[in-house]
Amino acid sequence: MSRRDARDDVTTVLAAGCVLWRHPPRGTHGLEIALVHRPRYDDWSHPKGKLKRGEDALRCAVREVAEETGMGCTPGVELPTLHYVARGRPKEVRYWAAEAVPDETFVPNREVDRLLWLPPRAARGRLTYDHDRTLVDALLTALDAS
Repeated sequence: MSRRDARDDVTTVLAAGCVLWRHPPRGTHGLEIALVHRPRYDDWSHPKGKLKRGEDALRCAVREVAEETGMGCTPGVELPTLHYVARGRPKEVRYWAAEAVPDETFVPNREVDRLLWLPPRAARGRLTYDHDRTLVDALLTALDAS
């Protein structure tokens, strides 16, 4: 979905996603963050995608997690909205912190061929785009506050 900006007649692409997290298996402490690899762009990012016509942003975010990772999630607090230019068009992406539903299994698909669960520091290092790194910090702050 997109929104036309009357000031400059540019269409903003509207999208939503989640910073998906879990407590690591095997009884270790801390948390892990899911990153997806998109072969089309050869990048590592958080699960996200464009809103469908009439779709609520949170519903889109949960749908995109399911489509890109095969996992369910429990959304939590809303994280900062990112604004950037992608492929020559402005893009607005709303994000939520979301805990992964346990015991779900990733199956590679045409949009996402790999999924990694990484501790926050490693996730920051693996993310392709600087703006995605800010969401790791926002997630940690949100989880500390809860």
